[in-house]
Amino acid sequence: MIGHGSKGGLEGRMMIEDRHGHSEGIDQWLRLIRADGVGPVLFGRLLNYFGSVGQALTATMSELAKVEGIGEKTAHRIFSSRNQFDPEKEIRLAEKHGVTILHLQDRRYPPLLKTIHDPPPALYVKGTIEDRDNLAVAIVGSRRCSHYGLEQASRFAHLLASAGFTIVSGMARGIDSSAHRGAIAARGRTFAVQGCGLSRVFPPENEDLFRMIGESGACVSELPIEYEPLSENFPGRNRIIAGLSLGVIVIDASGRSGALLTAQAAVEYNREVMAVPGRVDSPSSVGAHRLIKDGARLVETVEDVMDALGYVGQGLKEHACQSARTADERTNAPLFTQPKIPLDGPEKRVFEALGSEPLHVDQVIDNTGLTASQVGAAMVSLRLKGLIRDLPGNCYVKRG
Repeated sequence: MIGHGSKGGLEGRMMIEDRHGHSEGIDQWLRLIRADGVGPVLFGRLLNYFGSVGQALTATMSELAKVEGIGEKTAHRIFSSRNQFDPEKEIRLAEKHGVTILHLQDRRYPPLLKTIHDPPPALYVKGTIEDRDNLAVAIVGSRRCSHYGLEQASRFAHLLASAGFTIVSGMARGIDSSAHRGAIAARGRTFAVQGCGLSRVFPPENEDLFRMIGESGACVSELPIEYEPLSENFPGRNRIIAGLSLGVIVIDASGRSGALLTAQAAVEYNREVMAVPGRVDSPSSVGAHRLIKDGARLVETVEDVMDALGYVGQGLKEHACQSARTADERTNAPLFTQPKIPLDGPEKRVFEALGSEPLHVDQVIDNTGLTASQVGAAMVSLRLKGLIRDLPGNCYVKRG
């Protein structure tokens, strides 16, 4: 069964102020990360065992072999290759392409991503990371999708971005691209996780989209700057999409869609898994419907997504906040900050008239002095932005 996840900073904006402000000591981190046989899990064990990247880089072969999961053969591979990667060249290439490289101990590294068991030791970022990006939802699906799927991806992304969520996806053809474009159209934030280095754009026809995402969020990757978009890269890319998000929405996924791998990663990371139903006779609906049968939350509206994320609770938030404090004890700010959602005049008056107790629509009209049609339109907009809930009997309350 699909389980339900949990919801979880630095003061102000946790933003990359200098586009080329790489993490301190990133050259040493890159040497160890690119050593033969070192993946994210093994890197974490090396770091925990030796206490620092510098100590791991100077360890003897026998010392390396003492680390859990490293035998003599792997120790020899690491020992022989740990200085073969050229970090100076990599840093120059990153700067040429306007990319910043963050390591796991940098306080700018996304706190939610730190909570997974195999976080990327280094993250390449083209764009900005802000503290509000911790309030993120992934939208993924098939490359070969229906017109209905494209519409739903754009609709959900647009409305969630308007409500203050950062939209995370993989910039692939189909559902992913539609989700990014929906967020950008709403003037919201979006992250694209690439399955290649950030000197490349994949698919190539998304070059303009790649640029727009970098201007309204960030394109990110764990891969070397010039790495090609190989098929074996994408399962790792999918885990990052799930790790950056509070929940994953699957739209138009076939039975073999890579979106199902993202959903599986979300289950492993204790994130919320949601799916948008499609046509029962469409092959592109098979994967999403299977997820729903296995316990994923069926979502039809943004309110459904808000309700689903209400189950996210304290577990992930406390875990992520602890990770952020460990990385930088100077900050006691919450992981999540209330997003500043733009409201027009009637929306603002209606929102301010509501409280935690149910209020009938007629009372809202009386209290605001607005017309019934103005209040009705504002109610619809506020519901879509996830700020209020409607209750039986034409009553409304603010969301807690």
